[in-house]
Amino acid sequence: MAGQKSLVVPGIAQTIRHEQVRANGLRFHVAACGEGDRLALCLHGFPESWFSWRFQLPLLARLGYRAWAPDLRGYGESDRPGRMQDYAIERLIDDVAGLIDASGARTTVLVAHDWGAVVAWYFALRGTRPLDGLVILNVPHPACAERELRRPAQLRRSWYMLFFQIPWLPEKLLGLRGARAIGEVFRRSAVDKSQFPDAVVRVYQEAATRPGALAAMLNYYRALLRGGGARRQRALGYPRIETRTLMIWGEEDIALTKATTFGTENYVQELTLRYLPGVSHWVQQEAPESVNAMLEAWLTHKSVPEHAAAKDKPALAGC
Repeated sequence: MAGQKSLVVPGIAQTIRHEQVRANGLRFHVAACGEGDRLALCLHGFPESWFSWRFQLPLLARLGYRAWAPDLRGYGESDRPGRMQDYAIERLIDDVAGLIDASGARTTVLVAHDWGAVVAWYFALRGTRPLDGLVILNVPHPACAERELRRPAQLRRSWYMLFFQIPWLPEKLLGLRGARAIGEVFRRSAVDKSQFPDAVVRVYQEAATRPGALAAMLNYYRALLRGGGARRQRALGYPRIETRTLMIWGEEDIALTKATTFGTENYVQELTLRYLPGVSHWVQQEAPESVNAMLEAWLTHKSVPEHAAAKDKPALAGC
């Protein structure tokens, strides 16, 4: 591990370390808080980066974890392979295994949102490395997702995944005017739009304008569908996950119906599921106080609150 630096980020009062980590043959940029041999590995989604975990990293460090939030392959300052097949789900799973191995940690909790949660589900299903816990935010178990994709309500919401299969055109449209459309993804779909001021949106827009970034981000979808990743995983089956699991779901998700969460308990042996009314898909950024309260309670084996806090404000605890 080399190239450590520190950076104060918008909306956060503490310093987060930035490190370069070699894993699975690639170089990953990792934002880190805390020390020790208990790893909390936070996996972001589309079109995000490590920055989406800025409110959770300090909490995890305070709870005694070494909290890592990498830019996933193709994102931000991490390496960006150029082929669609470089983003096959199997390679993404191996990235997580490589990061865990590189950390040298004794135990690992995966905390994951959106595309990161897709990878986390499959990682847990395949038993790639032992996990002490699994935290999933606003992405359904693959079996539940497949069931609901056969129904009109979810199929209508999933149109963008089909659009993303088209070569070059999605990159072109999303990249116009300094990737303005990337910023609009957050603001149009968020309930509390005040959580996405210009300074926050700009972080994601600037990351999307890096050479090759949009193609890499879209290749996750292409490799899963057009590249056959989902089909290969389906053929392997969905054994019951024995890892203790917390699932947090913002109910105002415009891309995924609440019905995609129904039946998750059939696939997870020890599941805690909590819904956040009035919160969008961007749950850990839009309702950080509520998410952090649920996360802390679950990690410390206390009763997990049932509902969102009356007013969410970012927690500004230091690393």
